[in-house]
Amino acid sequence: MHNWRFRNLLAGTALSLVFVAAGGAIPVSAQVRGGDAGAERTEATQRDGMATAPAESGAASVTPATSDAPPQATLATDAQTSVGATPENKSTPAAGETAIATTTSDTKPVADAVLADQELRDMLRGLAGGKFDRLFEGKKERVAVDAFYAARGYAPIWVENGGAGARANAASARLKAAAEDGLDPADYPRPEFRAGANAPELAQAELQLTASVLDYARYASTGRIHFSRIGADISFNLDRPEPEAVLAKLANATDAGAALASFNPPHAGYKALRAKLAETRARKPEAASERIASGPTLAIGMQDARVPLLRARLGLGGDPGERTYDKVLADAVMALQKNNRIPANGKLTAATIAAINGPHRDDEADVIIANMERWRWLPRELGKNYVMVNVPDYTLKVVRGDSTIWATRIVVGKPGRLATPMLTASMQHITINPTWNVPPSIVQNEYLPALAQDRTVLERMGLKLEQNRDGTIRIYQPPGDRNALGRIRFNFPNKFLVYQHDTPDKHLFAHDKRAYSHGCMRVNDPVKYAEVILSIALPNQGWTQERVRKLYGNSEHDVRFPTAIPVHLTYQTAFVDDSGKLIIRDDIYGRDARTLAVLKGPEHKNAHIAVAHPSTTPTASVRAPVGLAFAGADGSSFFERLFGPSDYSPPATRLGRGAPLPGSSNAAHAPGRSTWNDRLAPPR
Repeated sequence: MHNWRFRNLLAGTALSLVFVAAGGAIPVSAQVRGGDAGAERTEATQRDGMATAPAESGAASVTPATSDAPPQATLATDAQTSVGATPENKSTPAAGETAIATTTSDTKPVADAVLADQELRDMLRGLAGGKFDRLFEGKKERVAVDAFYAARGYAPIWVENGGAGARANAASARLKAAAEDGLDPADYPRPEFRAGANAPELAQAELQLTASVLDYARYASTGRIHFSRIGADISFNLDRPEPEAVLAKLANATDAGAALASFNPPHAGYKALRAKLAETRARKPEAASERIASGPTLAIGMQDARVPLLRARLGLGGDPGERTYDKVLADAVMALQKNNRIPANGKLTAATIAAINGPHRDDEADVIIANMERWRWLPRELGKNYVMVNVPDYTLKVVRGDSTIWATRIVVGKPGRLATPMLTASMQHITINPTWNVPPSIVQNEYLPALAQDRTVLERMGLKLEQNRDGTIRIYQPPGDRNALGRIRFNFPNKFLVYQHDTPDKHLFAHDKRAYSHGCMRVNDPVKYAEVILSIALPNQGWTQERVRKLYGNSEHDVRFPTAIPVHLTYQTAFVDDSGKLIIRDDIYGRDARTLAVLKGPEHKNAHIAVAHPSTTPTASVRAPVGLAFAGADGSSFFERLFGPSDYSPPATRLGRGAPLPGSSNAAHAPGRSTWNDRLAPPR
């Protein structure tokens, strides 16, 4: 046997004896490397089939598994301290013998580290059956964490050399900085990896950090608050990251902190708010402390001590001692009022003062945080092309790639039970010349009582009434110029059954605040909107505004898309405009207030858990009132008996459970639909 091979064989055998003496076999997963290439070759030899075990006589033997392996060698471990020598008969050690003694001495710290590592692994394996229950969210997460660690032989990902490794430090730094993303660092405890900690303490720290990073990844991805706690009129498909995928990503990342931060929304709108949050917090309190005081309304010619500060805030300059509210100042105030959707009369009103002052620094930060939270509910991929509605801004925009290619004003739902919901859906087609099928809630609560008072009311409103064979009734409005939905309806099936549509009442778009509808969105320029959408969905068909108008008539016409276009109905009271300015809008539905109450109140602990809401979607059809006959002996309907036979034959639709499926030409506003549909009489 070559001298170097024999020397390294003995070194590997000596190391095995250290583990045997400690009371356990060499762990299969332990990889102990010596200081020279020979130790690596010893490893290779073991992989090739070498097995180590105590000999019956007390010596450790290494036996080759194949005939071409090195010959068997035996090392005595009782009184002998070197090969072929005893304490009573020490001879000058040969070169090879010296190498053996030195190698065995140098491997003791390595052996101790391996033993400590194995002890930590055993501790983690043991905790998998009990401690996991107290640290991790639900059975699914506990099972996933156990599977992750089991797949790596329960090797830790955070502990290195008896303390926190670089990966742990990077992840802990990101958790500590959670406030930068509008999250609360207190939700993500960062364990202490104490110097000299024993295996149980290290195992506890390992699992605590694992639990914290999983919580962070989940909340950063889908929100600290489940949307159901904010309202029943919000619905998103949350894509929660899988625990094993999270841990694998962090374990394999070069920078665990950056990998953890990547679970936050990637959208440009979110990132812009994040930057504004940092700016707001960095702003010195005194820089925002000089605010316009409240007081009487000021008009041209009036004198007031607030005028000099008002001029300064509006950037007008002038004599600092001038106290007269003049026309120049009134014009500047009027311009500000227009930009902030305040009645533009040039007078310094309370609403104008509030707009000039803006929110306090802390209030502004809270509004930004509430909006960052709502961004987490949106899909990570908004779509190559998509439509985005911002309800508090009363706007709709069409986005292609990263650019807004068209935008318009809209009318949204009234505050309360008629609010426009928050959701993501897919626009599948548009309907030209839509029929409005009155929802049963409106029939029951508004139209039947109106009929009892005045049997001509439906005719005057351009509505028709029919009775079905099962006794249920249907009220609808045929296509035409008087139709409540105008000439075009934009359909994106959703649980609230809202959509976007034209309207005969164009004057409402001149208002700065436009929360007038019963949930659906009325579009200021629907013909242009149709042209833009059709140019995306059907780019080779040459759709123009003129072509759309040529289809106007008395029959419905559906234009279906080969590929659906995502529609996102959002509630952004804080956003950054194209010039980089932070815009704050009124919290018209109180969603900011509700979000902040949950984040700061007793619900905070369980805010991520969904809550159930009673269904608000009526499914029962409306039946004819007792004592009121809707059909004559000749089979004519009640409507025909009142107003004569109708020359319009609407497409057959069935009420209630037989209502048309979403996407059909009569699906929207069909009886049996949601209370979110427009409920004006008719709703325009």
